[in-house]
Amino acid sequence: MTRADAQARRPAPRRGASLRRLPDCIRLDEVCVLQGAPLLGACHAMQDITAPALWTLATLLAGNLCLVAHVFVFNDWAGIAGDLRDPNRRERTFIAKGIGRAEMGGLALALLTLALLVFGMVGPTPFVIAAAIAGLSALYSAPGVQGKGTPVFSSILHLAGGTLHFLLGHSAFAPVSAPGLAMACYFGIVFAAGHLTHEARDHDGDLLNGIRTNAVAFGRRRTVLASLGLFTLAYALLAALALSGIVPAVLGSAVLLYPLHLRATLRALRGGLDFGALARLQACYRRIHAVIGLAMLVTVPPWW
Repeated sequence: MTRADAQARRPAPRRGASLRRLPDCIRLDEVCVLQGAPLLGACHAMQDITAPALWTLATLLAGNLCLVAHVFVFNDWAGIAGDLRDPNRRERTFIAKGIGRAEMGGLALALLTLALLVFGMVGPTPFVIAAAIAGLSALYSAPGVQGKGTPVFSSILHLAGGTLHFLLGHSAFAPVSAPGLAMACYFGIVFAAGHLTHEARDHDGDLLNGIRTNAVAFGRRRTVLASLGLFTLAYALLAALALSGIVPAVLGSAVLLYPLHLRATLRALRGGLDFGALARLQACYRRIHAVIGLAMLVTVPPWW
């Protein structure tokens, strides 16, 4: 047994104290970032701002907070042995915070159960979509399956997951439609593109752990270029949606931000694609798409 495996199986020193520290093991920053797609999906489908609609929206977001938290907690639980071997992750693991693997697994199960109970209150279609997202998460992270280590397939999982995330919010207020599906594809493409850069950033750790991600299989440079290609497609799709009237025309101006994204990518390529360079690239495109998301939020129905 390796040292990392031994650490992963080591129980927390005190059960009561470890339970109180469980919330610290939820990646709240990333959980909050992933509230954008269902929120925008809901706002796109919502026709009027009424008390029942706002209650449904609040319930939807509460369920999605639990669902996304489950996805990250389950991913951390499943990959703890590898994370302990990764010098870029070791100090941020739940083991380093004094949490045992059993407690973390229990937290993942509790969050999923709570999420599905809440989505059952929202409606049957959101419940099914939420369950599908949890299923994609299991295909990606679960031991013995680990779609994370299957090149291309892992990106298909992210494409599907990002698309379903928008539809999760949309379906709470309206049946899934062709315009809604077209908008959902934008979010799926952005999610898949972003994760390719994430894989390139974590290349060394994944290589060390024998996880055959896209970056490990095809190299960091090709993976970053593939990420740029998908992001380019996302900008083009958003412009097409604006031209077709599916989203407000003003959102078509988002293509003006593309040169900033391209410049950041070229800078990362010239910087050798090390961890720091790719982390800076991630920070850049996350800011860009946060601006785009905010613009969507203030221009889609029922505000325009």
